[in-house]
Amino acid sequence: MTSVLPRSTARITLRRLVLKDLADFQAYRSCEELARYQGWVPQTDIEATEFLNEMHTLELFQPDVWSQIGIAEAGSGRLIGDIGICVGADKLAAQIGFTLAQPYQGKGLASEAVAEAIAMLFDATPIQRVIGITDSRNGASIKLLQQIGMKLSSTDKAIFREQECSEHTYIIDRRN
Repeated sequence: MTSVLPRSTARITLRRLVLKDLADFQAYRSCEELARYQGWVPQTDIEATEFLNEMHTLELFQPDVWSQIGIAEAGSGRLIGDIGICVGADKLAAQIGFTLAQPYQGKGLASEAVAEAIAMLFDATPIQRVIGITDSRNGASIKLLQQIGMKLSSTDKAIFREQECSEHTYIIDRRN
């Protein structure tokens, strides 16, 4: 399935993570504000190197396995964020998550990247639905999910990082 990448729009390229991304990856993954609503935690350089190498070679779209792909600037190829994708065991739905470095936020780049990742999933797999789950306090993610056409499906109580919260589940279905 690696032939689905790279995939580009006018401003971003979705591509495999590579070892040369280490400094940029570590810069945004070390930002406390970005990590606030994320399932990941900052990593040491050794851990991040292992992660980048694993994601570079991991077969995409394996059921119940999260894979990360890079969001890069289209012109320079510089890593500015990443998108996590996990296809469900039934291969009918996939969950998606995203992170974009702060200097690149507010420009529509994350919306562009996530919309392109969803299009890639619908083009390359038989999945029928993509799901995005976000903390109800994460206004920026809510706005992004709504802008790309995802609809609020449910709001549920959850425990995240040992704290009670509410999570919104957004969905978008394949258009036949």
